[in-house]
Amino acid sequence: MTDAPQSPLQPVGVAPAPIQADRLPRHVAIVMDGNGRWAEQRRRPRTFGHRAGVGAVRATVEACVRLQIPALTLFAFSSENWARPPSEVKALMVLFLKALDREVDELHDAGVRLRFIGDPCAFPAGLQQRMRAAMDRTAGNRALSLNVASNYGGRWDIAQAARRAAEEVAAGRLDPAAIDARLLAGYMSLADLPEPDLFIRTGGDHRVSNFLLWQIAYAELYFTEVLWPDFDARCLHRALADFARRERRFGKTGAQLRAEAGP
Repeated sequence: MTDAPQSPLQPVGVAPAPIQADRLPRHVAIVMDGNGRWAEQRRRPRTFGHRAGVGAVRATVEACVRLQIPALTLFAFSSENWARPPSEVKALMVLFLKALDREVDELHDAGVRLRFIGDPCAFPAGLQQRMRAAMDRTAGNRALSLNVASNYGGRWDIAQAARRAAEEVAAGRLDPAAIDARLLAGYMSLADLPEPDLFIRTGGDHRVSNFLLWQIAYAELYFTEVLWPDFDARCLHRALADFARRERRFGKTGAQLRAEAGP
């Protein structure tokens, strides 16, 4: 994979030709990996890397707003992350609270709708209250749907969707014979948004780590060695440019797609 030219989102240097709007993804999903290793490389505590990663979140959100990408979903805290050292988990909760208090005003002013997906029940009551307040405040915004996956897992998402469908069957409101992939998709998190077109993972690992397992069935996967705190607008542009060059066939042949596109 070759590097793309410098991103037009950066104010310095020569901007490359812009990516055509119809070649941009409608929904970008990102596994923000590498905060701990970034800090360890600098002989600092892992929490130092998590704090640095907030800047990368801000840069990515700003870029998506400028490019009019409708949806961005970030994997902030997985259901498996509770197994990390208690001190790191506690520090992440504190960072989460501070980031909410600091960033919500700017997100709202920029027209960003903030939503949390996952099971919030394990979070402290104060954090849950702030999460609800942030979602309520930004609910009417339309510039970008920013979805933050917190205590989230793809298997949990599929299981809760199946449970909700089962509850409808038990209540007599749904015929089991009517349950198919399309119906079940309506019970998934983010069912009101287009499915992710582009899945990005930073930090060098090549796996999806239980993130949006149902929703990324046809997403284009992009992996980069860049650690999350170093992920900036230039890095995002590389991923978007790579996406724009791909042929998305959805089971069809390239010849079929070219015939459908016409002369």
